[in-house]
Amino acid sequence: MAQTANKPKRILLLALKFLVSGTLLFFVLRKAGFKEVYSLISRINPLAFLAAVLFYALGQLVSSARWRLLLTSRVPMKRLFSLYMVGSFFSMILPGLVGGDAVKGFYLYKDTGKAPETMASIFMERYLGFTALLILGALAYPFSLPYIKGSPLAWYFPLIVAAFLVFSLAFFNLKIGRRIKMLSEVYGYFGLYRKPVLARGVLLSFGVQGLAIISVITISKGLGLSIPVPLFFAFVPMIVAFSSLPVSVSGIGLREASFVLLFGGAGLNAESAAAMSFSWYLSMMACSLIGAVEYLRLHKKG
Repeated sequence: MAQTANKPKRILLLALKFLVSGTLLFFVLRKAGFKEVYSLISRINPLAFLAAVLFYALGQLVSSARWRLLLTSRVPMKRLFSLYMVGSFFSMILPGLVGGDAVKGFYLYKDTGKAPETMASIFMERYLGFTALLILGALAYPFSLPYIKGSPLAWYFPLIVAAFLVFSLAFFNLKIGRRIKMLSEVYGYFGLYRKPVLARGVLLSFGVQGLAIISVITISKGLGLSIPVPLFFAFVPMIVAFSSLPVSVSGIGLREASFVLLFGGAGLNAESAAAMSFSWYLSMMACSLIGAVEYLRLHKKG
């Protein structure tokens, strides 16, 4: 009954996310020009695009290693990478319909039979990744200020950091929901994570974010753009943080608007910034097709 009652709310929320993504894309393409953006993307160097796909795949592999750190159950690395790619497929290709984390969690639970461990490991893996992302963004923030001064973006990143700190305090220190049996068991798994393990997880997260930055740099070179490398280290963590906000469909629209506003503030024209964003997204989508193959294989096995 509860699921039936919540269904209209989920549909409404998804519709609002599509509205946000669609509205932002409309304004981005109106500013950049659809034909101009398409023309740039169609001329991208195929080798650069392929390299960006490979960098994304490598980032998924490193993310799988981070996930493995947080599991007490013995799960082969190959299996975790397979599940990570399946999750990527559902997140990229079917945004908002089925959560990628929910899908990979379902298969991990089938392997281990431990729901609290599955939930704890997926949550903490994402949490450490976002922590590393915000650290990189905070370090680069002073260098980005000259380009975003006077823009709402100058306030968005500090607000995201503040919200993250408040959430962390409430979730870990106040332990919201600890009286719920499942969440209580999840908190129990959090207690098993020692500082050296968490530190290694953050270090691996820096690697994941570094690969994302390199991927965007590669895309820019493939498009024939000349952008100072330090700008990518200043802007990409902020762009990923903005696009992670749960107000759009898989960050679509937010990502493109952030590219145009940030790189536009540094002097890049709107069509080039939008083309860079779309090309990066397409490279991630292309790589996620590996997850489609893995999903069919897993589904066939039952």
